[in-house]
Amino acid sequence: MRTASVSLDLDNLWAYLKTHGDPSWESRPSFLATAVPRLLDVFGEHRLTTTVFVVGADAERDDGAQAVRDVVAAGHEVANHSWGHEPWLHRYSRAELEAELTRAEDALVAAGAPRPVGFRGPGYSVTPALLEILAARGYRYDASTLPTWIGPLARAYHNRTAPSGAAEDLFGGFGKVRSPNIPFRWGATGLVELPVTTMPLLRVPIHGAYLLQLHQISPRLARGYFRAALRLCLLTGTAPSLLLHPTDVLSGAEAPGMEFFPGMAVPGAEKVALLGWVLSFLRRHFDVVGTGAHVDRLALLRERRTELCG
Repeated sequence: MRTASVSLDLDNLWAYLKTHGDPSWESRPSFLATAVPRLLDVFGEHRLTTTVFVVGADAERDDGAQAVRDVVAAGHEVANHSWGHEPWLHRYSRAELEAELTRAEDALVAAGAPRPVGFRGPGYSVTPALLEILAARGYRYDASTLPTWIGPLARAYHNRTAPSGAAEDLFGGFGKVRSPNIPFRWGATGLVELPVTTMPLLRVPIHGAYLLQLHQISPRLARGYFRAALRLCLLTGTAPSLLLHPTDVLSGAEAPGMEFFPGMAVPGAEKVALLGWVLSFLRRHFDVVGTGAHVDRLALLRERRTELCG
């Protein structure tokens, strides 16, 4: 059976508010104690081992450290999602990038996770300097690209209720549609890139927030959309890498201040049911693993092909 992967960006409530320009983020409100057990229950129910990209600043707080311990105890990979979750890493100097990675690594290890070998930039933010630093620090893969053309549209949607200039370059430009929708290596660094899969050919996102936005219009539309995406993945030989967020299982009341975010009008129970259906449908057609295991399988496949050619 073909391989697919599932990952979770464990973005916390404060991180969403910070990106949106809401000053209340400074009190660091959190929904981890609600979201993490619920997500782990769903993963356990579907017998999935995933990868959880954790923000270092959360790993330094009690509920975040507990989340890391629970994720590790359940057998999931913990990866680096930066320390401060600022989706503009392309503005950072090389020294700032190094400090950001190092502080996050230290926080994750102190919370009980193995040293991370995978990274995803907040807001799909990645630069050549960041990739070079990741490779030098022994990372095996990055998962920071979203190959779609709708970045500016998503940014406009986000900023309709945000303070002026809150995230003026969030999500990138139309040029991202040219990025590969399949795993590849970044030049001389040798670092594997595992993109967040978008619908083959159309290059529109298929992950949780977009499905939930469609679900608000019509549950049948959301499921039909995801079915079509997976069928195109099968037809084109694309091994999907599906991205999830805590908001995929939380109601609006459980994430106060996030009314601006897609799908927050959907009740939590409906979200859990939709996620369960998505994971079940994905598992029907693919062997589903975490992103680190997905990269491992790609390396093993290359080795086998090399042996056959030799």
